[in-house]
Amino acid sequence: MKQGSTIFLKIAVFLIGIPILAICIFLLPQIASEAFASVEGGSELAYMVFGILTVMYVSTIPFYFSLYQALRLLRYIDKNEAFSELSVKSLKNIKNCAILISGLYVIAMPFVFIIAQWDDAPGLVLIGMVIIGASLVIAVFAAVLQRLLREAINIKSENDLTV
Repeated sequence: MKQGSTIFLKIAVFLIGIPILAICIFLLPQIASEAFASVEGGSELAYMVFGILTVMYVSTIPFYFSLYQALRLLRYIDKNEAFSELSVKSLKNIKNCAILISGLYVIAMPFVFIIAQWDDAPGLVLIGMVIIGASLVIAVFAAVLQRLLREAINIKSENDLTV
């Protein structure tokens, strides 16, 4: 395959990562400072916000690792190594990261539910459920691709043996 044929997808991966980085740098510290101010004011609900913020920051680690794995997968495609065990391993890592992100947000959902009830904002629960659902969809898609790629590799190796 021609070098750089996946440049659009690589740019898309970078564009996916930039807003999350901006949220972690600008928005989440602002929310944390407001929660800290409410702790000093005597609000016990702020500890729930700290729990959610912790989950959000921790979930960025598997998110960026999966973006890195996607870039590696695109690099394998550029090098004509798409049908290799390295590609299968990258898809497996993406699947595991998506499951981990979904699990982290499942853990945070009780906090979100309590805050949503207190603030009378059911949209917060919906946002949490969308994140969980999107992560699970990505995990299932990566698992299907991983299985298909493994079957294609097996078929290719059988065809290489029968000359």
